[in-house]
Amino acid sequence: MGQMIEFTRPDGKKAPGYLALPERAQEAPGIVVIEEWWGVNDQLKGIADAYAAVGYRALVPDLYRGRVAATGDEANHLMQGLDFTDATTQDIRGAVQFLKAQGGKVGVTGYCMGGALALASAMHVPEADAAVVFYGFPPAETGDPATIKIPLIGHWALHDEFFNAEGVKQIEERLKAGRVSYEFFWYDASHAFCNPGGLGNYKDAEAKLAWQRSLDFWKRVL
Repeated sequence: MGQMIEFTRPDGKKAPGYLALPERAQEAPGIVVIEEWWGVNDQLKGIADAYAAVGYRALVPDLYRGRVAATGDEANHLMQGLDFTDATTQDIRGAVQFLKAQGGKVGVTGYCMGGALALASAMHVPEADAAVVFYGFPPAETGDPATIKIPLIGHWALHDEFFNAEGVKQIEERLKAGRVSYEFFWYDASHAFCNPGGLGNYKDAEAKLAWQRSLDFWKRVL
Protein backbone atom coordinates (compact mmCIF):
# COMPACT_ATOMS: atom_id res chain seq x y z
CA MET A 1 0.00 0.00 0.00
CA GLY A 2 1.15 3.49 -0.82
CA GLN A 3 0.87 6.80 1.00
CA MET A 4 0.11 10.44 0.24
CA ILE A 5 3.19 12.62 -0.22
CA GLU A 6 4.06 16.11 -1.44
CA PHE A 7 6.39 16.78 -4.35
CA THR A 8 7.65 20.03 -5.87
CA ARG A 9 6.39 21.35 -9.20
CA PRO A 10 8.71 23.11 -11.68
CA ASP A 11 7.28 26.47 -10.50
CA GLY A 12 8.32 25.68 -6.92
CA LYS A 13 4.81 25.07 -5.58
CA LYS A 14 3.99 21.88 -3.69
CA ALA A 15 1.57 19.29 -5.06
CA PRO A 16 0.06 16.20 -3.42
CA GLY A 17 0.27 12.68 -4.79
CA TYR A 18 -0.17 9.02 -3.94
CA LEU A 19 3.15 7.13 -3.97
CA ALA A 20 3.38 3.33 -4.06
CA LEU A 21 6.82 1.72 -3.80
CA PRO A 22 8.08 -1.81 -4.55
CA GLU A 23 10.33 -3.74 -2.20
CA ARG A 24 13.48 -2.72 -4.10
CA ALA A 25 12.58 0.91 -4.73
CA GLN A 26 16.16 2.10 -5.31
CA GLU A 27 16.54 0.04 -8.48
CA ALA A 28 13.02 0.48 -9.83
CA PRO A 29 11.90 2.52 -12.85
CA GLY A 30 9.03 4.93 -12.25
CA ILE A 31 5.52 5.36 -13.65
CA VAL A 32 3.32 8.42 -13.22
CA VAL A 33 -0.34 7.32 -13.22
CA ILE A 34 -2.82 10.06 -14.18
CA GLU A 35 -6.33 10.02 -12.79
CA GLU A 36 -9.62 9.57 -14.60
CA TRP A 37 -12.20 12.35 -14.32
CA TRP A 38 -13.34 10.78 -11.02
CA GLY A 39 -10.16 11.90 -9.24
CA VAL A 40 -7.64 9.95 -7.16
CA ASN A 41 -10.03 7.33 -5.83
CA ASP A 42 -9.36 3.84 -4.48
CA GLN A 43 -9.41 2.39 -8.00
CA LEU A 44 -6.58 4.67 -9.17
CA LYS A 45 -4.60 4.02 -6.01
CA GLY A 46 -5.09 0.31 -6.71
CA ILE A 47 -3.44 0.72 -10.13
CA ALA A 48 -0.44 2.37 -8.48
CA ASP A 49 -0.31 -0.45 -5.91
CA ALA A 50 -0.45 -3.01 -8.75
CA TYR A 51 2.52 -1.36 -10.46
CA ALA A 52 4.45 -1.38 -7.18
CA ALA A 53 3.64 -5.08 -6.77
CA VAL A 54 5.40 -5.85 -10.08
CA GLY A 55 8.45 -3.70 -9.36
CA TYR A 56 7.70 -0.07 -10.31
CA ARG A 57 7.68 3.12 -8.29
CA ALA A 58 4.25 4.59 -9.05
CA LEU A 59 3.12 8.16 -8.33
CA VAL A 60 -0.42 9.47 -8.87
CA PRO A 61 -0.43 13.29 -8.84
CA ASP A 62 -3.64 14.52 -7.19
CA LEU A 63 -4.81 17.00 -9.82
CA TYR A 64 -8.10 17.74 -8.01
CA ARG A 65 -6.36 18.36 -4.67
CA GLY A 66 -8.28 15.78 -2.68
CA ARG A 67 -11.66 16.08 -4.38
CA VAL A 68 -13.22 12.85 -5.68
CA ALA A 69 -16.42 12.57 -7.72
CA ALA A 70 -19.20 10.08 -6.99
CA THR A 71 -21.33 10.81 -10.07
CA GLY A 72 -20.68 11.51 -13.73
CA ASP A 73 -22.05 15.05 -13.44
CA GLU A 74 -19.76 15.76 -10.50
CA ALA A 75 -16.77 14.28 -12.33
CA ASN A 76 -17.52 16.36 -15.41
CA HIS A 77 -17.71 19.49 -13.23
CA LEU A 78 -14.31 18.74 -11.69
CA MET A 79 -12.77 18.02 -15.09
CA GLN A 80 -14.18 21.24 -16.58
CA GLY A 81 -12.55 23.17 -13.75
CA LEU A 82 -9.12 21.66 -14.32
CA ASP A 83 -6.39 23.73 -16.02
CA PHE A 84 -5.01 21.11 -18.42
CA THR A 85 -1.88 23.12 -19.25
CA ASP A 86 -1.02 23.60 -15.57
CA ALA A 87 -1.79 19.94 -14.85
CA THR A 88 0.54 18.81 -17.65
CA THR A 89 3.45 21.21 -17.34
CA GLN A 90 3.44 21.55 -13.54
CA ASP A 91 1.74 18.69 -11.63
CA ILE A 92 2.56 15.85 -14.03
CA ARG A 93 5.98 17.17 -14.99
CA GLY A 94 6.77 17.67 -11.31
CA ALA A 95 5.74 14.07 -10.61
CA VAL A 96 8.00 12.82 -13.40
CA GLN A 97 10.88 14.94 -12.09
CA PHE A 98 10.31 13.60 -8.56
CA LEU A 99 10.61 9.99 -9.73
CA LYS A 100 13.57 10.79 -12.01
CA ALA A 101 15.46 12.36 -9.12
CA GLN A 102 15.47 8.93 -7.44
CA GLY A 103 17.12 7.44 -10.56
CA GLY A 104 15.91 5.32 -13.46
CA LYS A 105 13.61 5.95 -16.38
CA VAL A 106 10.06 7.20 -15.91
CA GLY A 107 6.93 6.53 -17.96
CA VAL A 108 3.58 8.31 -17.97
CA THR A 109 0.18 6.61 -18.22
CA GLY A 110 -3.44 7.59 -17.70
CA TYR A 111 -7.05 6.62 -18.22
CA CYS A 112 -9.87 8.63 -19.83
CA MET A 113 -9.06 12.25 -18.88
CA GLY A 114 -5.72 10.89 -17.67
CA GLY A 115 -5.16 9.27 -21.06
CA ALA A 116 -5.60 12.65 -22.71
CA LEU A 117 -3.16 14.16 -20.22
CA ALA A 118 -0.69 11.30 -20.78
CA LEU A 119 -0.68 12.10 -24.50
CA ALA A 120 -0.25 15.80 -23.71
CA SER A 121 2.62 14.88 -21.39
CA ALA A 122 4.29 12.88 -24.17
CA MET A 123 4.37 16.16 -26.11
CA HIS A 124 5.22 18.60 -23.32
CA VAL A 125 7.11 16.80 -20.51
CA PRO A 126 10.68 16.40 -21.79
CA GLU A 127 11.78 14.20 -18.86
CA ALA A 128 9.25 11.46 -19.67
CA ASP A 129 10.76 8.35 -21.29
CA ALA A 130 7.62 6.59 -22.58
CA ALA A 131 3.83 6.80 -22.43
CA VAL A 132 0.82 4.46 -22.32
CA VAL A 133 -2.55 6.03 -23.18
CA PHE A 134 -5.88 4.47 -22.21
CA TYR A 135 -8.87 5.71 -24.25
CA GLY A 136 -8.36 9.45 -24.07
CA PHE A 137 -6.87 12.19 -26.23
CA PRO A 138 -6.57 15.97 -25.74
CA PRO A 139 -8.02 18.67 -28.02
CA ALA A 140 -6.01 19.52 -31.13
CA GLU A 141 -4.85 22.86 -29.73
CA THR A 142 -2.92 21.01 -27.01
CA GLY A 143 -0.10 20.30 -29.45
CA ASP A 144 1.06 18.25 -32.41
CA PRO A 145 1.53 14.51 -31.73
CA ALA A 146 4.13 14.49 -34.52
CA THR A 147 6.50 16.25 -32.10
CA ILE A 148 6.55 13.30 -29.67
CA LYS A 149 10.07 11.90 -29.20
CA ILE A 150 9.34 8.95 -26.89
CA PRO A 151 7.83 5.48 -27.51
CA LEU A 152 4.09 5.31 -27.03
CA ILE A 153 1.27 2.78 -27.01
CA GLY A 154 -2.46 3.42 -26.89
CA HIS A 155 -5.47 1.31 -25.90
CA TRP A 156 -8.72 2.31 -27.62
CA ALA A 157 -12.35 1.15 -27.48
CA LEU A 158 -14.17 0.51 -30.77
CA HIS A 159 -17.46 1.72 -29.25
CA ASP A 160 -16.18 4.71 -27.30
CA GLU A 161 -18.88 7.35 -26.87
CA PHE A 162 -16.44 9.96 -25.54
CA PHE A 163 -13.31 9.56 -27.72
CA ASN A 164 -14.30 8.44 -31.21
CA ALA A 165 -12.25 6.43 -33.69
CA GLU A 166 -12.01 9.37 -36.11
CA GLY A 167 -10.18 11.45 -33.50
CA VAL A 168 -7.80 8.58 -32.81
CA LYS A 169 -7.10 8.20 -36.53
CA GLN A 170 -6.22 11.89 -36.81
CA ILE A 171 -3.71 11.48 -33.99
CA GLU A 172 -2.32 8.37 -35.67
CA GLU A 173 -1.78 10.33 -38.91
CA ARG A 174 0.28 12.91 -37.01
CA LEU A 175 2.29 10.18 -35.24
CA LYS A 176 3.12 8.63 -38.61
CA ALA A 177 4.06 12.04 -40.01
CA GLY A 178 6.46 12.54 -37.12
CA ARG A 179 7.82 8.99 -37.38
CA VAL A 180 6.96 8.47 -33.72
CA SER A 181 7.55 4.98 -32.31
CA TYR A 182 4.01 3.94 -31.43
CA GLU A 183 1.51 1.08 -31.45
CA PHE A 184 -2.27 1.32 -31.04
CA PHE A 185 -4.49 -1.52 -29.86
CA TRP A 186 -8.25 -1.66 -30.43
CA TYR A 187 -10.73 -3.51 -28.22
CA ASP A 188 -14.32 -4.59 -28.84
CA ALA A 189 -15.48 -2.53 -25.87
CA SER A 190 -16.89 0.80 -24.74
CA HIS A 191 -15.20 3.68 -22.93
CA ALA A 192 -13.47 2.92 -19.60
CA PHE A 193 -13.48 -0.84 -20.18
CA CYS A 194 -10.57 -1.23 -17.74
CA ASN A 195 -12.46 0.32 -14.80
CA PRO A 196 -14.55 -2.17 -12.74
CA GLY A 197 -16.50 0.78 -11.31
CA GLY A 198 -17.20 4.01 -13.12
CA LEU A 199 -19.49 3.72 -16.13
CA GLY A 200 -20.26 0.01 -15.90
CA ASN A 201 -18.40 -0.83 -19.11
CA TYR A 202 -15.76 -3.09 -17.56
CA LYS A 203 -14.66 -6.05 -19.69
CA ASP A 204 -12.40 -8.42 -17.81
CA ALA A 205 -10.57 -10.16 -20.66
CA GLU A 206 -9.93 -6.91 -22.54
CA ALA A 207 -8.78 -5.13 -19.39
CA LYS A 208 -6.33 -7.91 -18.53
CA LEU A 209 -4.99 -7.95 -22.10
CA ALA A 210 -4.43 -4.19 -22.07
CA TRP A 211 -2.68 -4.42 -18.70
CA GLN A 212 -0.37 -7.20 -19.92
CA ARG A 213 0.44 -5.33 -23.12
CA SER A 214 1.29 -2.29 -21.02
CA LEU A 215 3.57 -4.31 -18.72
CA ASP A 216 5.31 -5.83 -21.76
CA PHE A 217 5.83 -2.33 -23.16
CA TRP A 218 7.19 -0.91 -19.90
CA LYS A 219 9.60 -3.83 -19.59
CA ARG A 220 10.98 -3.04 -23.05
CA VAL A 221 11.31 0.73 -22.71
CA LEU A 222 11.98 1.57 -19.04
